[in-house]
Amino acid sequence: MKEKDNIKNVAKSTFTETKIEDGFFVLMCQNDNTAIETVEREIDTSFIQFHFCIKGKAAFQFNNGNYTLDINEQTSLLLYNPQRNLPIHLDMEPNSSLVSILISIKKFHGLFSEEANYISFLNNENKDKKYYKDGIISPSSAIVLNQLVNYNLNQSIKNIYFKGKAYELLSLYFNRSEDANIEQCPFLVDESNVIKIRKAKDIIVARMAEPPSLQELADEIELSLKKLKEGFKQIYGDSVFSFLFDYKMEVARKLLEAGNHNVNEVGLKVGYSTASHFIAAFKKKYGTTPKKYLMSLSS
Repeated sequence: MKEKDNIKNVAKSTFTETKIEDGFFVLMCQNDNTAIETVEREIDTSFIQFHFCIKGKAAFQFNNGNYTLDINEQTSLLLYNPQRNLPIHLDMEPNSSLVSILISIKKFHGLFSEEANYISFLNNENKDKKYYKDGIISPSSAIVLNQLVNYNLNQSIKNIYFKGKAYELLSLYFNRSEDANIEQCPFLVDESNVIKIRKAKDIIVARMAEPPSLQELADEIELSLKKLKEGFKQIYGDSVFSFLFDYKMEVARKLLEAGNHNVNEVGLKVGYSTASHFIAAFKKKYGTTPKKYLMSLSS
């Protein structure tokens, strides 16, 4: 496997393209300037595009600027058109950062050949249709994106590291499909139940430091405990408290990076009464302690 990096620097802006293998690329774009910067790259109809906006905002221009697609902070965009080239013409706002994965549809289909009916645009009925989907970057995906952006290991292993992270990102992206799961679960066809489950998510996020018990949560949204568990799993792809754990760790990571609070304070903000419990939880999630994580970023 051969690695090839193309790096272009414009003032404080950076565009990096890493070739993982034939038909598989990772692009990273960062604009630290005070003006909008434009990134361009040719892409033909054989590729599917995944774009993840980590910070700031950007806009994709198509058809000579006659059509625009915005991508905002912590959102994603999937683009595929087998009938027309979709070259990247990206206008990045100041202080914006974006990671993209480009993979040939042939290679991509090979990854999911046995799951083509699960991923709607891969089945025979839709394989020749264009496809567009926007969404929210999950906490788990945010971790992987952060690891890609802050890569600081030996250059000799960069290719295999990027390949592993790119595949991890794709697996997390397709780990759940809210629309598909709602259709597949008869209980969730009832829109009122969907609203209640999403209310449950909002409650635990708002009260993450002192969340209610599952029974208290079920009572508050006026749903049975069984339906709360089943519905939450269907919509968010995880149990209530596993979802909350991931969310708390993502919040903690961002608070640590911001540098305005020490480890004890961050732990308290996300619901840990002692630093040792917080450190243990952080290490369970990220494989390192909060202090070592911050040291890795600064290095």
